[in-house]
Amino acid sequence: MTDRMHLLSFLVHSPINHTAMTWANADDQRIEGLQSFKYWQDIARTLERGKFDGVFFADIPAALDAYRDRIDESVKHGVLWPSQDPMALLSVMASATQHLGLAATLSVAAIPPYIALRTLSTLDYLSRGRIGWNIVTGHLRAEHRALGLEQLEHDERYDRAEEYMAICYGLWNSVDQDALVFDRANGVLIDPSKVRRFEFKGKYFKSTAVSPTLPSPQGRPVLFQAGSSGRGQAFAVKHADVIFGIQPHVSGMKKMMEQVRAAATTGGRTDPVRVSFGIQPVVAGTELEAKRLQKELTERIPDDAGLARVSGTLGVDFSKLDLDQPMSEMDTQASRGLMAALSAVVNDKRMTLREAATRWGASTGMPQIVGAPEQVATEMEAIWRGTGCIGFNVTPTITPSSIDVFVDQVIPILQKRGVFRTDYEGKTFSENLLS
Repeated sequence: MTDRMHLLSFLVHSPINHTAMTWANADDQRIEGLQSFKYWQDIARTLERGKFDGVFFADIPAALDAYRDRIDESVKHGVLWPSQDPMALLSVMASATQHLGLAATLSVAAIPPYIALRTLSTLDYLSRGRIGWNIVTGHLRAEHRALGLEQLEHDERYDRAEEYMAICYGLWNSVDQDALVFDRANGVLIDPSKVRRFEFKGKYFKSTAVSPTLPSPQGRPVLFQAGSSGRGQAFAVKHADVIFGIQPHVSGMKKMMEQVRAAATTGGRTDPVRVSFGIQPVVAGTELEAKRLQKELTERIPDDAGLARVSGTLGVDFSKLDLDQPMSEMDTQASRGLMAALSAVVNDKRMTLREAATRWGASTGMPQIVGAPEQVATEMEAIWRGTGCIGFNVTPTITPSSIDVFVDQVIPILQKRGVFRTDYEGKTFSENLLS
């Protein structure tokens, strides 16, 4: 556990965030936000006012199509479709802020490593070191269909990703921090002795190049990874500055912390293992009001919307299965770690498909922290202290109002207790998040 809690706003560039049907709420502005720079800039300013470490964009790059082997339910209910590119928002939000970190999910299945690095490093240099990258290997069937790619088996996706990262590290290290000379009088822009061409040839990739950008003040983007299977955790502890986890309850969080620490020891990692868990606060003036809001949000979600969401994520057409079948009896190559989390004990019984669909429709498997601001702050602090995580990816419900409420009512309580910053420690994402 760090001395201070760290917070990332967990967002998606779609009609919803992580709660299906929120776009239908009269107070929600997400549909307007899909066509507005100002919407996202206002959110960025609010988060910076609240001293958040940064924004963390999840991404579903293609319409979910596993449920009933079609897109109809996902499209009809706006379940993460349209699925607009979050990368476009990083520069928009960076231009409105000075300290806020900005991370986006980018799948290594989607584009060559050189192009991914060029995009991320350009943004990192422009923002003076405020960019992060959530590395995903690409497990969604819809993504592979959209790209015309064959979907690799679970462990092979990580083997391919290892080569991908080897190229990225080689390119990041190919230009020294002090390579820029900028000598107008002698016509020297770059010291060529501080720029080296990198060559790589592997099973999946080959590349001969030098980094197309100069290094930012933090050197490279902050790296996130959410691998939760055995192979995924080995990859995460090797590459991630921060490991992101979704666990439905505290016991699962503690177990994951034990697993990643063991994986770090096995992998020879010497620096601290930092884990951030996803949570969804539902905040209102009183506990009763908060529970009423939680109920309203959940009851608005049709079964098909929840099932389309969980089917797409896990790569299983759950329309063919018994809704009351325990999740523990199911297996999938799509995302073993997530399946294990969904199969965890809930209220002393095994979670069924029906329960999983409801949970995923409402919060994508993240625990909801429901109550008045003081109650939410207390539970967040208890989880932070009890698990040893560095903090949380905080996903809103109705936007932007739930973000405003959290910043205005919960953050001051955390600050007063001395568990959250009152000002930024540094100027770069890594200085603030990894300090």
